[in-house]
Amino acid sequence: MKKTIGIWRSWALVAGMMIGSGILTMPALLAPYGSYSFLGWAVTGFGAICLALSYSYLSSRKPGLGGPYFYVQEAFGPKWAAIVAWGYWISLVSSVPALALAFTGYSKAYLPFIDNSLFSAAFAISLIILFTAINIRGMREASTVQLVTTVIKILPLVFLGVAGIMFGEIKEIPAINPDNNSLFHMVAALCLLIMFSFIGVESATLPSEDTIDPKKTIPKASILGTLTAVIVYMVAMFGLMSIIPLAELQQSTSPFADAAQILMGNSGAIIITIGALFAISGTLNVCIMITGTILLAGARDGMFPKYFSQQNAQGTPVRALLFSSVLGAILLLISNSESLISSYEYLVIIATFAVMIVYLGTGLASIKLQWQDHKQGQKINIVQLTIALLATLFSLLAIIGVWVLYQ
Repeated sequence: MKKTIGIWRSWALVAGMMIGSGILTMPALLAPYGSYSFLGWAVTGFGAICLALSYSYLSSRKPGLGGPYFYVQEAFGPKWAAIVAWGYWISLVSSVPALALAFTGYSKAYLPFIDNSLFSAAFAISLIILFTAINIRGMREASTVQLVTTVIKILPLVFLGVAGIMFGEIKEIPAINPDNNSLFHMVAALCLLIMFSFIGVESATLPSEDTIDPKKTIPKASILGTLTAVIVYMVAMFGLMSIIPLAELQQSTSPFADAAQILMGNSGAIIITIGALFAISGTLNVCIMITGTILLAGARDGMFPKYFSQQNAQGTPVRALLFSSVLGAILLLISNSESLISSYEYLVIIATFAVMIVYLGTGLASIKLQWQDHKQGQKINIVQLTIALLATLFSLLAIIGVWVLYQ
């Protein structure tokens, strides 16, 4: 089977997975924290870079289909790998309906019939069906869609961020601690929420069998994609908070479109909304793609039922894709409520908590494999070891955030 994913399509998997509903909807969840949210972005951005560097080391050492659980299996064996595989798949399945709801939120202004919660759920499920069908057509088609949507989605976010910085008004943003937690606990909660915007640092490692020269392509794409997301987030968030007051931001289901409305009127809002829909659809596309990839890889290794190891003539795991998407649609219906933001936050917490278990496992795997290599005569790279330790500690911090939010 011919390999189809080069450096730019691999970069698009990483950047495209991260730059989506997180940055576009997250401001409403973070507005109650005021300027403390910037501290959360700084800590989470640093943690995401450490995770990307850890995945770069692991993939350059030995690329394998399945990404995170593949490395955990090599370091700790099949039992722990199975926990990581299931956790990662649950995170992806939970992310799919969250992304579909974010797309629905940005569509409401122009499709008023979906303002009803039942119609919103039906619209979101139709999106899941559409992008599942695109992925069933094959990896080449899915990765092409991802490359195009990634390029298109970045431009309006950067444009709005720069416009907000230039023409918006920087007002004093209060530092708010809504639950009166300690600074450590508050940052942990912020990291858990914000990390949803950085899920995807591992995306390039997953379709390794379809990647051209994976030992070189995957590390470059992981680092480049993560840095792209960090820069876009910083510019976009700074510009957004220069335009919309915090009280209004908390209630917005489409904050960047609202900011564009203030700066440029209806035409600006339309342009940004189109860009946002491209952004979210690109992330939804790659998320559905990876649900099939991880289920296929796990089925091959006996961690999921063998039923999901079957592929069609184009190498597409149709059964895995369909099963994952159906579960995502069911989860959307279960979590559906009158408030789209509440439903979105619920799904974000599930997805992020599950994936932080995965990131904790791969951080520990990096430490273990480096020590194994050292015992076989290789010199320990202090920088790589330090990065793995920081990635592990950051993962623990975000996991603590679940306890903070639900105590």
